[in-house]
Amino acid sequence: MHPKILAFVLPQFHAIPENDAWWGQGFTEWVNTKRARPLFKGHYQPRIPANGNYYDLTDPATQDWQAQLARSHGIDGFCYYHYWFNGKRLLEQPVNLLLERREPDFPFCLAWANEPWTRSWDGGDKQILMPQEYGDKPDWELHFSELLRAFQDPRYIRVDGKPVFLIYRSSSIERCPEMFACWRQLALDAGLPGLHLVQMRTAFPVDTRPGLFDASMDFEPMHTIYHWMSDLDRKREKLARHRRKLIKWFTGNAGHAPNSFNYSGLWHNIASRPIAAQHYPGAFVDWDNSPRRELKRAIIFRNFSRKAFHDGFERQYAKACQAGSEFLFINAWNEWAEGTYLEPDEGRGLFFLETIKKIVEASSEHAQR
Repeated sequence: MHPKILAFVLPQFHAIPENDAWWGQGFTEWVNTKRARPLFKGHYQPRIPANGNYYDLTDPATQDWQAQLARSHGIDGFCYYHYWFNGKRLLEQPVNLLLERREPDFPFCLAWANEPWTRSWDGGDKQILMPQEYGDKPDWELHFSELLRAFQDPRYIRVDGKPVFLIYRSSSIERCPEMFACWRQLALDAGLPGLHLVQMRTAFPVDTRPGLFDASMDFEPMHTIYHWMSDLDRKREKLARHRRKLIKWFTGNAGHAPNSFNYSGLWHNIASRPIAAQHYPGAFVDWDNSPRRELKRAIIFRNFSRKAFHDGFERQYAKACQAGSEFLFINAWNEWAEGTYLEPDEGRGLFFLETIKKIVEASSEHAQR
C-alpha cells in the first residue's frame, strides 16, 4: 500500500486586519521572508521564491498553480491550517475561496492550529496577541458548524468516509473528550459516518488520554527534537554548541546558529524508527526560523544535504508503504519563514519536489513488477 503524501499549507500569505494592527499594514508571511539576511558565514538566507513569486493565496491562479505543481510531483493533497479562537476565525479566506470556487480539484483537509498567537511566534503564554479559549458545548457546536461546509466538500480527505481533522495541541484542551463526543454526534446528525480525528504529535506534550483519537501523526522535525533525541545525541549537540562558541571566540564566526541541529542526524533518527499501528509518519524539508526570530532564539539546521533528504525521505516512504500507512505528512508546502517549504526557490529550485516524484514513481514501478 502506498501512502498518500499530504503537505501542510500555511494560509498566512494574504493580509488581514488583525495582522495589519499587530505587525503593520499589508503584513503577510512574505514580510518576514523578505527581511531575512545571512547571520553567519554560509547561512542560506534570504530564501527567494523562484521567479520572485511572492504570491497572494486569495488569488485563484495561485491556488491552481499550487495544486498543479503538487499533483505533478507526487503530492496527493494539502492539509491547511485552520485557526479558530472560540468563535473567531483567522486566515480563513484561502479555504473559503476553495469552497466557493469548487476549484482546484485537489484533495485537502484541515488541521486546527489551536495555540495562542504570540508576538514571539512560539504559541507560548507571553506577549499574547490572540488568546486561545475553548468554551463549552454551544461554542463547540458553533465551531463544528464552521467546519461542516469543508467536511461535506467532495474533495475533502476521508478515511472510511469520515472527514480527517487534525488537532495540533489537544493536551491543552481540558474538556477534549466532551468536545470530541459532541463533534462525533454532530457529524452523525449531519449525515456523515463520523469523524477521523488525528492527534498531531509536536514539540508539546503528547496527549495520553485514552480513546480520544482515531490516529496520530508525527509533526516533524520538532517532534523528534523534543521527544526522540537520545541522551547521546543531546550530548553531541551540546558539544557542538561549545565547539561553535570556541570557534566564534577565536575567529569571530561560528559558522552556525547558537541553537542548531544536525540535518542528516535528524533525518536518520526519523527514518530509523518503526511505525506503530494507527500512526501516520511525518517528514520535513529543512528548518530555519530566523526570519521570525533573532539569531539567539532561532533554530537553524546545519549541514543541509540533498543526499540526506533523498535518503531520509526514501526510507520514510518505504517504511510507510510496508506499514500500510494511509498517509505520510510532510512539513511543509510553504512555510517560507521557517525554512521548510516544497515550493521552488531561487537556490534549490524544484529539488525537493523532483526528489519526491522520483521516489514515488520508483516505488510504484517496483510494486508492479
